[in-house]
Amino acid sequence: MNKKNARLRRAKRSRLTIKRLGVVRLCVNRTPHHIYAQIIGPTGDVVIASASTLDKEIQKDLSYSGNVNAAKKIGAVIAERALAAGVKKVAFDRSGFHYHGRIKALADAAREGGLDF
Repeated sequence: MNKKNARLRRAKRSRLTIKRLGVVRLCVNRTPHHIYAQIIGPTGDVVIASASTLDKEIQKDLSYSGNVNAAKKIGAVIAERALAAGVKKVAFDRSGFHYHGRIKALADAAREGGLDF
């Protein structure tokens, strides 16, 4: 089993639990250069809010989009957009990524921004 298959296996396990609960989820994806976050509805077919380091208004505030500072910015922005859409409580879907570094920074910033998970 390679690293990608192991990550996808972890992601499937956590997503099945979130789907069984039927709650809104904060889904995070990362690449070496960017980080993405989406608030997805309980049925999984509606994106309520999204933020990424590719957004023009976020990109102008960052010098590099693949570090912890960028993840903190994305966490704050996704929390702001989710609260504007009326979502306060979410389940954190880390997409199988280990909870450290940029993933942890995004989650902490989202909690500070007002999201509850």
